[in-house]
Amino acid sequence: MDKTLKKIALIGQPNVGKSSLFNRIANKRIAIVSDMAGTTRDIRKHEIEILDRKALMLDTGGIDDTNDAIFSNVKRKAIETAKEADIILFMVDGKNIPDDKDKELFYELQRLGKELALVVNKIDNDKELERLWEFFEFGIGDENLFGVSVSHNRGTKNLFEWIYQHLPVNLETVALEAAEALKKEREANFDFDDDFDYSKDNNGAFDKTEEKEVDDNKIKVAIIGRVNVGKSSILNAILGEERSVVSPIAGTTIDPVDESFDYKDKEITFVDTAGLRRRGSIEGIEKYALMRTKEMLEKANMALVILDASSELTDLDEKIAGLVDEYGLGTIIVLNKWDENMDTFQKMEEEIRRRFRFLAYAPIMAVSAKTGRSIEKLKDRIIEIHNNYTQRIPTSQLNKVIEEAVIRHSLPSPNGAYLRIYYTTQFETRPPRIALVMNKPNLLHFSYKRYLINFLRDNFNFEGTPIHVIARGKNDKMGDEEYLERDTK
Repeated sequence: MDKTLKKIALIGQPNVGKSSLFNRIANKRIAIVSDMAGTTRDIRKHEIEILDRKALMLDTGGIDDTNDAIFSNVKRKAIETAKEADIILFMVDGKNIPDDKDKELFYELQRLGKELALVVNKIDNDKELERLWEFFEFGIGDENLFGVSVSHNRGTKNLFEWIYQHLPVNLETVALEAAEALKKEREANFDFDDDFDYSKDNNGAFDKTEEKEVDDNKIKVAIIGRVNVGKSSILNAILGEERSVVSPIAGTTIDPVDESFDYKDKEITFVDTAGLRRRGSIEGIEKYALMRTKEMLEKANMALVILDASSELTDLDEKIAGLVDEYGLGTIIVLNKWDENMDTFQKMEEEIRRRFRFLAYAPIMAVSAKTGRSIEKLKDRIIEIHNNYTQRIPTSQLNKVIEEAVIRHSLPSPNGAYLRIYYTTQFETRPPRIALVMNKPNLLHFSYKRYLINFLRDNFNFEGTPIHVIARGKNDKMGDEEYLERDTK
């Protein structure tokens, strides 16, 4: 369990619904729920995730001012847990009027100086919301007062959003947001026909600017990596002939080399790019080779990111892999010079996933160009990933999956705004680009987009390919960046 996670403590008297809320937030039945007061006595811990942010949830026993030794011990443990926590959810029973015991406990917690929310449970309908006003006598602001019904799942969304705002920013999300910003220009080039019914299964009609005719039977694969990782050897092993010059001298390949062959009804063209060095060490003809490499990436629809399994990963490896992500290519990460066992592979795989988080969708393959190990499997994977990269999901299926995703995790309500997705459609392939047509697209947070992307991956085979999810208004003809600029003026 990650010890760096912020801790959220659930505090309150017996039978106010703490365990039920614990299970609701954890999205699984962990704590035992009973009508019998005092069922929970020990501290239960569970790592939770709200959108992209994680925390450690602590469910304490009900605090009861009784002389009973057990309950006295429960109170002591609960108060100690509150002192250790970063966020405290103090829960009371909304069916009853506030009593002195609740106030005393609340004020004791308030003196701890932690982020504190007063959660009034069992507010089962709108009429019972009137009782919520009675709890303002605790002296808490309305931004920290939540009327909920855990059993009916009412009002919990606002509470979850409050918790989310008090959790640390996910660094991975920040990195992905930065990458998303680089792709805005490419995403802003499509338009809407508001008179067309996109909610039906009419793939391809979404974008007024038609997709360029592309033969899905032709695959252009860029072989990319730093110098001397074995790119030319990989090419020769796949082709079964010495097509590219191989040398232990770093930087032997200067000009990109094109080679095509037919495999399983596909025409695969490999581009063996010149090895990339740090910008400061590139001079003369090799600088020209770097420019040519980027030109090839623009024309490719797939990339093999070649890494040397016999040496440690470098910052340059990350930068080169970042080029692939920038161009939005179908991707396979290839560990060349592999002569180790699977235990070693697992350790290296973990290191790659840690450093190449932006390529989390890309499969990792261990091969040996020298011995031919897994080369045939690599050919098959190229076909599979290309099929994922070029697939178009029927609109009806997309809408069904997105609707299910929203049911499981409701759309956020930033500053009380009501967000609604009217329909979803895929307007482009290579890579798959999916539009959410909604009422307030500028208010949809990137973290929720990320949640939807992960949900799409769980339901469709998008392995090896990035997915771009774009929020658009029904009549909006601007790109995301322009939309945001307009609304911030």
